[in-house]
Amino acid sequence: MKTAQTILALAAAAAWIAPAAVADGLAGSRPNIILVMTDDQGYGDLGCHGNPVIQTPNLDRMYEQSVRLTDFQVSPTCSPTRASLMTGRHEFKSGVTHTIFERERLGLHATTIAEVLNRAGYATGIFGKWHLGDEADHQPDQRGFDEVYIHGAGGIGQTYAGSCGDAPGNEYFDPALTHNGKFVKTKGYCTDLFFAQALKWIEQQSAEDGPFFAYITPNAPHGPLVSPGPQYDKLYEGKTMNGKKLNEGDIAFYSMITNIDDNMGKLLERVDQLGIAGDTLVIFMTDNGGTHTRLFSAGMRAGKGSPYEGGTHVPSFWRWPGTLSEGVDVDALTAHIDYFPTFVELAGTETPEGVKPDGRSLVPLLEDPGAAWADRYIFVHQGRWPKGQAEAAKFKNCAVRNSRFRLVNNRELYDLQADPGETTNVIDEHPQVVSAMREAYDAWWQEALAGMVNEDAVGPKINPVKARYWKQFGGGPDAALLERMDPAQSERLQGRRR
Repeated sequence: MKTAQTILALAAAAAWIAPAAVADGLAGSRPNIILVMTDDQGYGDLGCHGNPVIQTPNLDRMYEQSVRLTDFQVSPTCSPTRASLMTGRHEFKSGVTHTIFERERLGLHATTIAEVLNRAGYATGIFGKWHLGDEADHQPDQRGFDEVYIHGAGGIGQTYAGSCGDAPGNEYFDPALTHNGKFVKTKGYCTDLFFAQALKWIEQQSAEDGPFFAYITPNAPHGPLVSPGPQYDKLYEGKTMNGKKLNEGDIAFYSMITNIDDNMGKLLERVDQLGIAGDTLVIFMTDNGGTHTRLFSAGMRAGKGSPYEGGTHVPSFWRWPGTLSEGVDVDALTAHIDYFPTFVELAGTETPEGVKPDGRSLVPLLEDPGAAWADRYIFVHQGRWPKGQAEAAKFKNCAVRNSRFRLVNNRELYDLQADPGETTNVIDEHPQVVSAMREAYDAWWQEALAGMVNEDAVGPKINPVKARYWKQFGGGPDAALLERMDPAQSERLQGRRR
């Protein structure tokens, strides 16, 4: 079987023999933008990336129809990637240094791409996972989104001490979801619900004059691993990977991804049926490395939460029929922080005064996959240090990337061109590279420290999502009692599900 790297290399070579025609002048073209980002799906969790078992025919087809960013980097975990995507800046600069304990809240000083697009005349909608703050002033309707259809916390049913929590007793089937400020009690599987609501909204927007931005963010295949149904499980029951039969969790994980794939097929088909495909840029990506890389990693080291390639190297497919090339790979070093300036340029608007994205516009690469692209540094840090210990964690679970090398934890250097699996530490062989990376990292760290506004934040004793739910439907523990309790007692009484 060919490796994923071989498949990508062959596809790139074929594409460069006879590249498709690309429309000129993408700046100010104002396309509709549909951005789909799944949760905890790794680079290797796609058939088009060489996975021999997983069934993703619609995403495989989208891969063939897209410009693919083959060296695309994100953050190692959920909230951080979402913060960087929204702001075009490293997540630490917006106060996001964790996924819980108020350190997942996007700082109110940050400007989101939804706000910028909304001011530029775009209708904006989010469908799925927000995970950048559950308190009222941090909710997406206050951060630039017109249409909001989301769950709370980082996952359906999760609750932590403080502000990060979901509706009481929520499950992947029939969850209570927030729709424009009010809870709705639903029927169905979470991923199906998010895509269905997004499609309904897209259909409405397609009848309007202005462009739209649809941000579709299913919580799947994040744990708990809850299969969408036996019709999916039967695709994987009895299958083997690496000589071992898939276990129950593996089957559920792959079933969740195939369900996502089915919904992607419905989305792309509906965009075509509505007659808006030529005016609509559809992007697919994932938020961090996968959680099942032991099954198939596409040759990368480690997975979610890791500072190695497998923790931050994810898919990024860009489909825009008649405008972008099809089946073309872009091997330039790109990242989630590049989406903000790209969308700004496509929308024909300006970055607000005082906002300085860390990323750069991808428009030159979308117009010409072979365009000049200056080398750069991408900074990675897992965060999640104990409260008050940021400085002590400076060199823990961190990395610096350029187009060739990855410096991990300030003591391991990998030549990704020669060793994409990061098996051999060559730090002693490239002292100048290491020195330059360390200097760049030190400067970045000092700048990032100033943005860490949530390090001393204290969350409410009553979870805001649950409080809104109980206010709408009644019930729940006595509020005065919760206020008198210590955080651990309050958390237990409100229900905790990781």
